[in-house]
Amino acid sequence: MGWLSWLAEQKIEEAVRRGEFDDLPGSGRPIVPEDLSGVPEELRVPYRILKNAGMLPEELQLRKECLELEDLLAVCASDGEKQTLESRLTAKKLKLRMVEEQRGWSGGAYEQYADKIRGRLEGS
Repeated sequence: MGWLSWLAEQKIEEAVRRGEFDDLPGSGRPIVPEDLSGVPEELRVPYRILKNAGMLPEELQLRKECLELEDLLAVCASDGEKQTLESRLTAKKLKLRMVEEQRGWSGGAYEQYADKIRGRLEGS
């Protein structure tokens, strides 16, 4: 064991003795391993780092923003505001398609099944 590992172990043991780990969220429950089978192996570490930092990949952020704009459009009453939201949504969808094409993804499962998903969610 290197000196850095030894030092880290000493600091962890001191923190345990002081009770600094006693009231952590999830304490006493098993850690459920995250299913990353859909993420290519070489991207799993960067994916976890981004996820733990609260960051989303660009295409997921754009999809999220599209869904939010669609929800706003569904409840919008003003024609002027509706037009503004529609143009923002169109721009986001265009940007999303460009990002997907850059990555070699075309069509996308979400685009293919969006109406069916929305119908099921509204029906339940």
